[in-house]
Amino acid sequence: MHFGKNVKKIRKQKGITLQKLSQLSEVSPSMLSKIEREEKNPTIQVACQIAEGLNITLSDLLDQKERKKDRMVLKKETRQIYIDKKFGFERHLLSPSAPSSGIEFILNKIPPKSESGIFPAHKEGVTETIYVAKGCITVELDGGDFKENLNEGDSFYFEANTEHRFINKTDEESHYYLVIHSTIK
Repeated sequence: MHFGKNVKKIRKQKGITLQKLSQLSEVSPSMLSKIEREEKNPTIQVACQIAEGLNITLSDLLDQKERKKDRMVLKKETRQIYIDKKFGFERHLLSPSAPSSGIEFILNKIPPKSESGIFPAHKEGVTETIYVAKGCITVELDGGDFKENLNEGDSFYFEANTEHRFINKTDEESHYYLVIHSTIK
């Protein structure tokens, strides 16, 4: 994965300066520079902030391959996996990145007694639906003002234009599927 190189490539394609991206993403110019030079690996929160600042999805930022027509296959061995070293949180992109679909299908894994970290608010028009496949998680929205405990088999939908995070308070790894739907273009 060449996250930093992808950030720089897309930033330049969009004609955005490092300073402007810093303002849009709320990530310092020095941190952005280190990420672009691949001296630093950002947390999932910072990676999401950069994607939001570039007005693209994190999946599109991670997966900058050439795309062919309207058919795509994503083989398990080529799946994009992002691991947040701070929390051990894993993000597995399960759907081929189709820029026009506005839908991402993701498997997230949270180690025991850990969390996802805080995801920044998405733009208006982005929704998330989660399904807990293994274990239990706590969903926190609005900086912790809203909390919901979900068990294996439970689902949850929310408008994602608010800070959110997912917490595993148990002694076993938790898995949840996430569908991000964006109606904005």
